[in-house]
Amino acid sequence: MGELVPGGNQALPDGALTIRVPGPFDLSALISGADGKVAGDGDFVFFNQPTAPGARLDGDTITLRPRGLRPGAGRVTLVVSPADPDTPLGRLPAPVLSVLDDRGSLLARFAPPPPSRETALLLAEVYRRGGGWKVRAIGQGYADGLAGVARDFGVDIADDAAPAAPAHSAPAAAGGPAHHALDVVNAARARAGAPPVALDGRLAAAAEAHARAMAAHGALALESPDGTSLFHRIAAHGYRPLTIAEHIVSGPRTPREFVDYCLDGTGRRGPFHDPALLHLGIGRADGPTTGDVYWTAVWARPFTPDGLSRLVSDVIARTNAERAAARLAPLAPDPRLTAAAQAHSDDMVGRDFYSHTGPEGHQPWDRARAAGAAHRGIGENIACGWRSPAEVVRGWMDSPGHRANILKPDFTHIGVGYATGSRAGTYWTQVFGAAG
Repeated sequence: MGELVPGGNQALPDGALTIRVPGPFDLSALISGADGKVAGDGDFVFFNQPTAPGARLDGDTITLRPRGLRPGAGRVTLVVSPADPDTPLGRLPAPVLSVLDDRGSLLARFAPPPPSRETALLLAEVYRRGGGWKVRAIGQGYADGLAGVARDFGVDIADDAAPAAPAHSAPAAAGGPAHHALDVVNAARARAGAPPVALDGRLAAAAEAHARAMAAHGALALESPDGTSLFHRIAAHGYRPLTIAEHIVSGPRTPREFVDYCLDGTGRRGPFHDPALLHLGIGRADGPTTGDVYWTAVWARPFTPDGLSRLVSDVIARTNAERAAARLAPLAPDPRLTAAAQAHSDDMVGRDFYSHTGPEGHQPWDRARAAGAAHRGIGENIACGWRSPAEVVRGWMDSPGHRANILKPDFTHIGVGYATGSRAGTYWTQVFGAAG
C-alpha cells in the first residue's frame, strides 16, 4: 500500500478500482481527454448523474473500470466538496481518499493537507500512462465549489435567474416529473420566503425506489412488507441527513397536482416553508394493475458536525426552558453523558432497534458508566420519528414518564444524542445525571 503525498503517483493494476472518501462529503469524478477537458456533460459523474461508461458513483464510493471509459478518455479527476454547500471544507474532518483493487486490497491512500476556506478539492487523478494506469495525488483547493471545478473542465453549467441554489443543482438532467415538480416546489418556497432546494440524485433514487415498492404492493407506507423503510433506502444510496422530512402520497397524476395536494394541508406544507432544507428527491410510480399513482418526496439537509452540535444545543435549550418554567435550575451539558446519548442513538439506528435496553442487555446507567460518567443518578429519555428539536421536546413533555425526567429536581447535567436512518428516520436520546 502506498501512502501518497501531493504530486506523488503510483502504478495501478488492471481491473476494477474502488475509490472511497468517507465522511460528510460529496464525491465526484470528471472524465477528460488529453486536453484536460470533458467531451460533454455526460463526463461529469456526481450525485445527480451517478454513472458514465466505466464509472459509477454510489454514495461515498466510485467504482472505476479504466478500460471501460469512453473512447479518447485518458484521465479521471476525483473531486470532493461538502455535502452541505454552506460549510467550507476547513470546518469538516479532513478528507482521506483510498484506492482499492477488485479484491478489496488497499492500493493507495492520500490524506491531503487540511483545507481552510475552500469549497471543493481536487483530490487525485487516475490517468493513462503507456499501456497502464496510475494514480496521482493532487490536493488542489477551489473557492467556488463544485460548479467552479466543473466549469474549468468544460462542463456546461447553465445560469439560473432564480436565487442561487446549492451546488447540488448544477448540472441537472432536463425533463422528468422530478424536474417539473422542482420548478413548482421552488415557486412555492419563494412565495413563502424560503430559499430554493436542489434535486439530489441519491435522494431521488431512494424516493423512486420507495415509490415503486409502494406501487408494487398497492399501499402507502413508510416501510415495505419486507421491513425496508424509506430511510433504509436513503442510507443505502449514500445520503446521511441531519434534517429530514417526507411526503408519501397517492392519487395526484401530475407534478403540479402533487405539489398542490401537499400545499393544501397544514400538516403537509411545512417542508415548503422550512429554510433549513436544502435538497429534494422525488419519485413517482404507477400501480401495475390499478393504475394508481404513488409519490415519494424526501426533503433533507445533509449531516455536518456543526449542524449536529446546533441541533443538540437546541434540544438542551428547549429542555432548560421547560425547567425554567417549573422554577428548576438548568441542566449543564456534560460531554460524558453526551457520548453515552450519542452512542445509544447511533446504536439504535445501526442495529435497527428502539429500546432503553441494548441488544446485550445494557441499561442507561451501564452506557453512562462506560462513557466515564460518575453521576449519582442516571435517567434516560428516548424518542423516534420526531423531525425537530421542538417536536421531540414537546413529545417528551406530553408523556408523563419523560416529563418527570426533564423536570426532576435532582438532575443537574444532560447529554443529548441524535441519529438518522433505520425504520423511523430519527432517533433521539437524552441522558440525565445527578451530581455525586
